[in-house]
Amino acid sequence: MANGARMRWAAWLAASVAMPASALAHDTDPPVIDDQQPADDRPSAEQANALGEQGRASENAVRAASDGFGVSVGRETIGIYSAAEVRGFSPTRAGNIRIEGLYFDQVWGLTSRIRRSTTIRVGLSAFGFDFPAPTGIVDYSFRKPGDSASLAALVDINSFGAAGAEVDVSLPLIQDKLALGVGAGVYRNAFYNATDSFQHIEAVSVRITPSDRIEIIPFWARSDLYGDEAGPIYIPAGDFRPPRVPRRRYFGPDWARYRGVAINYGAFGRADLGDDWELRGGLFRSLFDDARAFTNLIFDLTPQGEGAQLILADPPTKLASTSGEVRLSKVFAEAERTHRITVSLRGRDRGQVFDGAARIDLGPVRIGEVLNPPRPGFAFGPQANDSVRQWFAGVAYQGQWQSVGELTLGLSYSDYRKRVDQPVFGTVSTRSTPLLYNLGVAITAIDDLAIYGSHTRGLEESGVAPAFALNRNEALPAIITRQSEAGLRYQISPDVRLVAGVFDLRKPYFDLDVDNVFRALGDVRNRGIELSLSGKVTGNLSIALGGVLLDPRVTGDGVRLGRLGRRPVGTPRERIDINLDWRLPFLPGVSVDTGISHSGRLPATIDNAVFIEARTLVSLGGRYAFDLDGTPATFRVSMSNVFDVRGFDLRGPGAYDIFDGRLVSAYLTVDL
Repeated sequence: MANGARMRWAAWLAASVAMPASALAHDTDPPVIDDQQPADDRPSAEQANALGEQGRASENAVRAASDGFGVSVGRETIGIYSAAEVRGFSPTRAGNIRIEGLYFDQVWGLTSRIRRSTTIRVGLSAFGFDFPAPTGIVDYSFRKPGDSASLAALVDINSFGAAGAEVDVSLPLIQDKLALGVGAGVYRNAFYNATDSFQHIEAVSVRITPSDRIEIIPFWARSDLYGDEAGPIYIPAGDFRPPRVPRRRYFGPDWARYRGVAINYGAFGRADLGDDWELRGGLFRSLFDDARAFTNLIFDLTPQGEGAQLILADPPTKLASTSGEVRLSKVFAEAERTHRITVSLRGRDRGQVFDGAARIDLGPVRIGEVLNPPRPGFAFGPQANDSVRQWFAGVAYQGQWQSVGELTLGLSYSDYRKRVDQPVFGTVSTRSTPLLYNLGVAITAIDDLAIYGSHTRGLEESGVAPAFALNRNEALPAIITRQSEAGLRYQISPDVRLVAGVFDLRKPYFDLDVDNVFRALGDVRNRGIELSLSGKVTGNLSIALGGVLLDPRVTGDGVRLGRLGRRPVGTPRERIDINLDWRLPFLPGVSVDTGISHSGRLPATIDNAVFIEARTLVSLGGRYAFDLDGTPATFRVSMSNVFDVRGFDLRGPGAYDIFDGRLVSAYLTVDL
């Protein structure tokens, strides 16, 4: 790789990575179990208990999962999809986050101090949403303060040296009218690359129910992170993966430590207006306020482990968004048919202060050696401002015909405006006003079987041209995404369901053309088949199995000219996740669980010259539920990456980081 190309990549990375990955260690993955869903998609009594309604001793992701696509409960996350990747794309980047079904432009993920669970909604599980999204929905379920007093406490440790303590309190102030929820956590984080940090999180929520028809929930949550070292990102000098990198060793200066604050606050609620009218709404504020941040690059890396080290130091930056939604619904009932019409207005106002990074060149370095020069003075450059204002106005229809089927229709108008102000290059802006729509049909005429099909047209942001492009920092237009899918859900038994589907998801693919202009060179098309099997196989054995076979393809001028490979960077062809939880009948209160996760090889460079090899990871765990002086308690031990598989994760085209080795964790949780 030529030196100019390496520096271009470094500039792109510095603009793209606003925070060290370790800073997102707690409470950044998104969640809802929303009453918009079809009735048979709501959690069973066992699933509701496994979610930990108020306490936490019963939290169990396998038993809470309604499918194998993706769920997070407490400390456990399972499934083939996550908030960062669904069907080859990111629902978070696309803006598909919901709090109890309401639109939320996330800057910091909702902390588990006020979050009950996170569920990835795709296929039929997203069918009940009025305005679905092509890239899937990340659905947050809120931990609402209850009508009875409770306290849940958790302490944990792991073999990397991390430790933490959490407490969640629910306190009724006025019976059936007003309840208070308070949560706090303190953590010493420790990671695979020997970086560490200190973090504390506080959260407050209030549940106001002046009548049985009205519910309002204001909330506030804050995370402070200190001393988070910038772990290195490895950039090889050619078409090869980095050499073997030692684990549990930090390669970077002591002074390259992140310090920042993240905050979410707002309120949401609902009101039954009578005569089958319902009003729902939410207003949210989400922000990062970074006092200092660093990016640690080891580039021009040879197979022998020799390269050069560059630290990019950012001046104080801020990213914040105000977002929300108001929706009004009316239900019309006639015999075996019901009709619901919803009118919605949602929007966001996002702003960012960025750029101005200082470069500290540490010179030649060799993997295994640590450069730790004295802290220099930082010569920061001028900063830029980026703002996005977007609103949607839409109407949706949902019709249900008992024992026949369901129909969903939606139409939205969106007004999207983006502006970038830079001291040197002036102001650039873009605007888009597309019509968006969705159509879905489900047939339920056959007992225990639902067959569905849908098509969705959505809008998402595509960012700005990178600093090394001829049209650097140009505000790119919002992009249209399209998804078609079909599938079935079969209830094998009262407690076990099978879901299978096919999908075709398309969006523009951006990269540099032959004139060094960053633009849409074609399209990326992800076609696939996905499968889920979940539920209680026996009274003691639960399963959550998910799998996807994907055919990702890039088309357009970039491929024709030989600049791009036919496969998009970072997308594997197959992914399988199997999780089992077995309650031992001969040892009351004891259960064991195992997980097997397989990911296929994935392209690591845009020309597909380098791939990261396929890997299969195994995890084992067990929990013991018992009474501690009459109080429910659970002790859990787990081991991830049991066979200590080594390899690399991708941080961008041609940029790598090592992934976790074997990790043993343990925690004790008590519900008072």
